[in-house]
Amino acid sequence: MPFLWTSWVSVVVLMMYFWTFFVVGKARGKHGVKAPSVDGPDDFLCALRVQSNTVEQLVFFGPAMWLCAMWLSDHFAAIFGAIWVAGRIVYAISYLKDPKTRGPGFVISMLASVVLLLGAVVGLTGLIH
Repeated sequence: MPFLWTSWVSVVVLMMYFWTFFVVGKARGKHGVKAPSVDGPDDFLCALRVQSNTVEQLVFFGPAMWLCAMWLSDHFAAIFGAIWVAGRIVYAISYLKDPKTRGPGFVISMLASVVLLLGAVVGLTGLIH
């Protein structure tokens, strides 16, 4: 079955992203922030920023992971996709506790994205195969 592992990681990515929606919704309810407002206490703003930053990262990560899977390796793409998810979870938990501690999770996920992009380039250029 082609791209089995990358497909499963994509499912996990979507579940993790759905979790960010849940966290924002919970913060909206807790602090009485009614839609469409995007302003409220710091707890709400941190949850909203985690969700926003995650969608910003998805724009780069998603294509990089799938191009890497298609042109280099399903397993390689899935491994670094899973690392990206772990980095995003570390980022989210850290940011929700104290925004100043978000750095390590951000770096883990960004490096995973860059490795996936480089993997796609290597696969496309035929440097490995």
